[in-house]
Amino acid sequence: MSFTDQMLYYKQTKSDTMKTIFETSATHTGGSKGHVASDAGTIDMQVMPASGSLENNDATSPEELLAAGYAASFAAALEATATEHGMTSTEDISVTVHIAGNEDEDGMFLEATLDVYIPDVNKETGESLVNDAHERCTFSQATQDNITVNLNLLLD
Repeated sequence: MSFTDQMLYYKQTKSDTMKTIFETSATHTGGSKGHVASDAGTIDMQVMPASGSLENNDATSPEELLAAGYAASFAAALEATATEHGMTSTEDISVTVHIAGNEDEDGMFLEATLDVYIPDVNKETGESLVNDAHERCTFSQATQDNITVNLNLLLD
């Protein structure tokens, strides 16, 4: 069975058991120094490689978009987890995601570091909330076994 056939089989098998909750899409054109836009119109920007975007404030990078999406997804998972554990105030929780582009003898790879601030919790509770959110977060699931993810709990 070819790779394409395997992927089609996997997609068909998963489709039989899953329920789509939402769907979104974005299109990139123009190569590495191009343009990306979401079909909804909420994202509409120039994109450059990470090294070039640091010099051009009018452009973003794929890594910056990944960091933003991962931060928002993890924050939502953390809020749901904290609420389930009885926390009534979650608006001061913050998640900062750092995406690093690294290189070694095998080539380039990404690494994510999540700095998670949860006010008014002890270390044990905070670690439990962060670990539970990591299990629940769709971006954490998508990157599992693909990139190194470091979780840092920040306390008062």
